[in-house]
Amino acid sequence: MSFLLGLTGSIGMGKSTTAAMFADAGVPVWDADAAVHQLYDGGAAVGPMTKHFPTAVQNGVVSRDALKSIIAQDDTALKAIETIVHPLVAANRQAFIDEHDDPILLFDLPLLFETGAEAWLDAVVVVTAPEDVQRQRVLNRPGMTEDQFRMILSRQTPDAEKRKKADYLIETLTLDAARRAVDTVISQIRDQIDA
Repeated sequence: MSFLLGLTGSIGMGKSTTAAMFADAGVPVWDADAAVHQLYDGGAAVGPMTKHFPTAVQNGVVSRDALKSIIAQDDTALKAIETIVHPLVAANRQAFIDEHDDPILLFDLPLLFETGAEAWLDAVVVVTAPEDVQRQRVLNRPGMTEDQFRMILSRQTPDAEKRKKADYLIETLTLDAARRAVDTVISQIRDQIDA
């Protein structure tokens, strides 16, 4: 039985980079966003989405932009979309677990606490950085505005709250420090497994 380790962090904290460091260290990584893309891009979500939201499906692919428009116009749409997608994502995640017998499996979950995922995980890693570093990273992204940044933050559990709930913290000020922290987390979990 593998140790199930969740990874999360607010926008601009370096979560994707940190997930890649775990992968580089030999830890298999399941990425929630990638799973959704796979389900939307000709995957299992296309059929049910075509049935419930036909305008969201274009050339056999679920359009995220079309979904955003639908959600903006219909208060009930998001809940309906989640009812379709969440079970498919859960099945994809379970297939990943079933396919691996590695000592540690990492789950890259942007909305880990927001979806209650800590209930099925053995531990949670939160990536963090000072607020000014986060703001600079996000606003340096192409097309990102201050308003978009604020809206995204408003939908996420605040960083301070995430840090309180974390079993492990990784500060991502520098790549070297983050890499050392990843190695430390892996060795601590391996020690725990072997104990």
